[in-house]
Amino acid sequence: MRMAPKLFEEHKPKFLHTRTFNEIKHTQYVAVYEEYEKQINSSVTLTCIVESNPKQTKIILKKTGGRMGFRGSSLSEERSVDSMVNEFIFDFGKRYGLTVQEERISDAISDD
Repeated sequence: MRMAPKLFEEHKPKFLHTRTFNEIKHTQYVAVYEEYEKQINSSVTLTCIVESNPKQTKIILKKTGGRMGFRGSSLSEERSVDSMVNEFIFDFGKRYGLTVQEERISDAISDD
C-alpha cells in the first residue's frame, strides 16, 4: 500500500490522479510522466496505473510517443523515465520482501 505514494514522492509525475474506494479498501492512481528528447525532437510519455488493495498492488506501465526507426534510437546517455520507474518498483519489492511478478497480456484474440 505504501509503494505508490513513495514512488510518486521520489519520481514526481507531470500529472497525478488518485481515487480511493473506502468500502473495499481499494486505491487507484493514474500518473503521467513525460520527457522531451531534444536530440530527436520528440516526447515520450509513460502512463503508470497503480491499483492497491490489502492483498496486492497491480502496476500497469504504458509507454507512448517518441519516434520509430533509426532516428528513434536512444541517443541520450541519460536514464529514461521508464527505466527509473521500473528500477524503483524492483528495488522497493526487494527491500520489503515483496514478490514482483510480470504478467504478459496476449494480443491474440481467443476463440471463446
